[in-house]
Formats: sequence, structure tokens, C-alpha cells
Amino acid sequence: MIRTLGIVATICGVLIVTAYEGTLDAVIANKKIALERAVFKVIPGAAKVNEYWASPTGVAPATAAAPEGGVKFYVARDAAGQMKGIAAEGAGKGYADVVRIMYAYDPARQVITGIGVISMRETPGIGDKIYTDQAFLKNFEALDVKLTTDGKALAHAVKVVKHGTKQNPWQIDAISGATVTSKAIGKGINDSAQKLLPYLVPNLDKVGSK
Repeated sequence: MIRTLGIVATICGVLIVTAYEGTLDAVIANKKIALERAVFKVIPGAAKVNEYWASPTGVAPATAAAPEGGVKFYVARDAAGQMKGIAAEGAGKGYADVVRIMYAYDPARQVITGIGVISMRETPGIGDKIYTDQAFLKNFEALDVKLTTDGKALAHAVKVVKHGTKQNPWQIDAISGATVTSKAIGKGINDSAQKLLPYLVPNLDKVGSK
């Protein structure tokens, strides 16, 4: 019996590895397509996307493994190669699971200009308001993410406030009844921007036209 179980386990292991290796390329390709679609959604008019790493040593195309402390971001370009905007991922713990989003960054104004959901498992009819509630989405038409004068951090942390109490351009007015999900979005953007922008902003000339 032990020998039989060993043989069965070996065969199952071989089948699993074979299936994984056989589908890996397709999985990677599908993930890339999904990310590109998320970028196109938050940056209208984009025709192609280039991936980059931002790190303490500067920025570079994402053609190799992540550099130490590296943060991936995406440069969206039109058909002529002109930069339309920059996008990056953010993630925060929601009510049911981690909420992953893509946000658009306008380097000229140093503001976030839109968000799109990559994945979430929030309660239908409540958590999904983050991409259907127009009042909530207005928070991201010009969300302030300017850096301090020394460029080492955001001048003001992105913060979610109680619904109806927003007073500053770096604040996010929460959705009534979906505060936890709203805070997941705010934390995801803040954590991502705090790490990415100090590396990216001084090197914007390296991701211009291409």
C-alpha cells in the first residue's frame, strides 16, 4: 500500500509540475494583458504600455529582475510614442480581502487622476461602489500627491476621511457604508506613492518620449 501511494504521489507530482510549466507562459501573458487593460482604463488615449522599475538608483526599463528596493510602474504612451501618463499599483486590506487597484499619476500636476480595480472580493452592492459611485470617483480627478521640498516623501499623506468631511485635496471622502473598502483604497495609494514618487519624480526625463 505504501509503495502504491508513493507511486501515485510521484505521478501526481509529475502531472502538476508538467501542467504548471505548460500553462506558465499563458498565465504570464494573461496577467500582462490584464495589467495593460487596467492602465488603458485609467489613462484614456493610451495605445501602448512600457514597464519600468523605480529604485534608489534611478529608473530603468523592467527587462530584468527587480532592483533592491524597486517599485514597478507603467508609462502609457499614444501611438506616436508620446507619454500620456504614468500608472502604478496599490493594495490595501479591505473588508473581505486585499483590494488591488491601478491608479493614474499626472507628473505635470503631481496629482492622481483616476483609479481602476484590478481585483477585489468586497461585498457586492457595498464594496463595489468604489468603481460605481461617481461622487467617490471624483476624489481621484486631482488627488494631491505632491512631494516635500526635499523630495523624500509626500507633502501630505493620502488620507480617507468620514463621508462629507473632505476639506483638502489630499483627502479622500469615504463612501457611506463602505468605509473599510474606501480606507483600503486610500492606504493602497498612499503606501505606493510614498515609495514610488521619491524615486520617480527626479527621473521623469528618463521616461519621456520613446
